[in-house]
Amino acid sequence: MGVVVSDMERSVDFYVNGIGMVKTGKFTIGGEFGKRGGLTGGDSVQVQILKLENSPQASDWKLMTFGRKAAHPKSKFIQDDTGVQYITIQVKSMKGIIDRLKERKVTFLGESPTPLNKDAHFLLVQDPDGTFVELIGPMD
Repeated sequence: MGVVVSDMERSVDFYVNGIGMVKTGKFTIGGEFGKRGGLTGGDSVQVQILKLENSPQASDWKLMTFGRKAAHPKSKFIQDDTGVQYITIQVKSMKGIIDRLKERKVTFLGESPTPLNKDAHFLLVQDPDGTFVELIGPMD
């Protein structure tokens, strides 16, 4: 999954130091290739690859930035826009994530964390650009 962000440093901090993802690589898409491949209108772009764990089986979460803010307002709720609005991350323990997100003053949405059952809780936050991040897992 690739996500365009307005500020790479801020987004990497959120996902790596807040959520707990790891950096696993980066690359550049050149302007000519981006245009020829239909990815960009000719702009080159740096891509930072993150994963929940550093293993070949873990899915990539790619961040890229063109150094500008979104042309639309930040969604308050998932139903406010179309397209990809949120990701779901299954975690082994919520405690460390909650502590790190609180340190970064990330707002917990709704009545998060919310118990789902005796073994799992639900926590909803937004990344710096407004993508909803749904975390599910045990508190400990």
